[in-house]
Amino acid sequence: MNRQRHWLRPALVALLIGLAIALLATASAGAAESGHVLAALLQWFRDPAQWQGAQGIPLRLAEHVGYVLWSMLMGMAVALPLGIGLGHYGRGGTLAINISNIGRAIPSFGLIILVFLLVGFGIVPILVALTALAIPPMVTNSYVGMRSVEPAIRQAARAMGMTAWQTLWRVELPIALPLVMAGIRTSAVQVVSTATLAAYVGLGGLGRYLIDGLATRELTQVVGGAIVVALLAIVTEAVLAWLQKRIVSAGLIR
Repeated sequence: MNRQRHWLRPALVALLIGLAIALLATASAGAAESGHVLAALLQWFRDPAQWQGAQGIPLRLAEHVGYVLWSMLMGMAVALPLGIGLGHYGRGGTLAINISNIGRAIPSFGLIILVFLLVGFGIVPILVALTALAIPPMVTNSYVGMRSVEPAIRQAARAMGMTAWQTLWRVELPIALPLVMAGIRTSAVQVVSTATLAAYVGLGGLGRYLIDGLATRELTQVVGGAIVVALLAIVTEAVLAWLQKRIVSAGLIR
């Protein structure tokens, strides 16, 4: 039951985000047009033009996934060694977590605009913002996961002749892995949703449907884009949940 709730929480958040965007667009479109949204939406998805070319869903989806993957890889390269190392040694963890959590207080859109003003057009602004967004949950969860390992377990491993490095990789990290993966899953869903802001600085991705649709008052395009983003967030969570189940020891799954 707990696993089901853990899976459903980010999925529901993603759906609510999509519905909120859709309702906002519907309210701005007027009652007469709103009555035809569902039929127009189905037609939009059925239109072959939406599945080919530079403006098609496959290409926009690939661009969006590219932003997410690069941001998550850079975030993991920074956050996981930091959180795991500090959790292993038990020093400076509180300070590191507080500093990393500053990223949560910085608006992603504001950070994108700031970097955009400094470096201009390109992928750098969105990658900086998404990486900053991805780091805090992974630092916090990896640190907490490592500190949750009982000292007696560490002592038993050392008593068996394991080195500090062996204790870290064979004992501590496997025990902490559920919390580490939870941080990765949280970051990934957040990054998937926020990557739509790439369209604000002239990039592609699924955010183009939202930004361009609002600019041209194409309600169907806005709602369709919101649905695709929500579905991508759900699929991302499901894939990572499956991966966690595969790599985490069965005895540690709750």
